[in-house]
Amino acid sequence: MARGKSATFEQQRGAILAEAARLFAEKGFHNASMAELAKACGVSKPLLYHYYRDKEHILFDIADSYMDQLQAIVVDVEGEGRAAEPHLAELVMRFMKEYEHSQSQHVVLVQDVKFLQAEQSRQVVEKQRRVVAAFADAIERVEPGLKRRRLDKPVAMILFGMINWTFTWLHADGRFTYADMAPVVTAILLNGVKGLLATETLRAAPAHTTADAA
Repeated sequence: MARGKSATFEQQRGAILAEAARLFAEKGFHNASMAELAKACGVSKPLLYHYYRDKEHILFDIADSYMDQLQAIVVDVEGEGRAAEPHLAELVMRFMKEYEHSQSQHVVLVQDVKFLQAEQSRQVVEKQRRVVAAFADAIERVEPGLKRRRLDKPVAMILFGMINWTFTWLHADGRFTYADMAPVVTAILLNGVKGLLATETLRAAPAHTTADAA
């Protein structure tokens, strides 16, 4: 009869993921070894392999579980029923707070996902697309018409360009916190998005049509 998993199996896996995220973020995925990870976790290398078959499996679990956290934020905020601008502002605030408290996982996501196997990468990227789509929808609600001009997702990507790399300059001992900067990001985006379709360049741009979609 096969031996079942212990009651603490998932807890131990969670602890391994947290330590692996810290190690990968600090050293880079390829520079961090399973031996170093086992030592950091206070377990033997054979025991580490009891929880994860290889380093790539750990990387996938870090990225995939982190995307699950971000998707959960989107669902929670959507369920709160705010008007367009407060909804977008809350999304930015909640994501910035998550970035602050999951900094290692975030660094791994933006730097190391490229090392995943194709099927694993597709799963993580699909979740990323859903998150981007949720932000694009929120932005379209603020400035209706962006989607018709195929600008909703590009503007969402501009927003992620502002917040995804904050870990490189926004530090715990600095003058500002992630919560301080979230409304700044929102204000920059809103004041730029409002009236965006009125600019000469975008008035001349072709609108999205059914034929384009096909």
